[in-house]
Amino acid sequence: LVSAMNRVQLLGRVGQDPIMRQVEGKNPVTIFSLATNEMWRTGDSEVGQGALLLLCTLGDVSQKTTWHRISVFRPGLRDVTYQYVRKGSRIFVEGKIDYGEYTDKNNVRRQATTIIAGKKQSTNVPFAL
Repeated sequence: LVSAMNRVQLLGRVGQDPIMRQVEGKNPVTIFSLATNEMWRTGDSEVGQGALLLLCTLGDVSQKTTWHRISVFRPGLRDVTYQYVRKGSRIFVEGKIDYGEYTDKNNVRRQATTIIAGKKQSTNVPFAL
């Protein structure tokens, strides 16, 4: 058998206070959004000078924010997340990517990507999932 891996690690800021939802006949889930940022300089160039290579930082700093939907199903972790995580908290999430479909209120099929938080990690950030 060939092994496979579905693993995600995110470090970012919580975009909304977590909410807990329960669908009839299923276990509750805690859901929140997490923002991660990527920054770079436009116009970076390398200048060679003999054996010395310099990196000149020219241009403006650009930033891209990506929003992730995080779901926590594991009972102990789900409850702690709901109770203690708040908007603006900086947290580390480790889990897996889940792709799913649902039908919205207008009866249109939609696709959704969710990070299923799994393990609790020890890090130097205030809260880790």
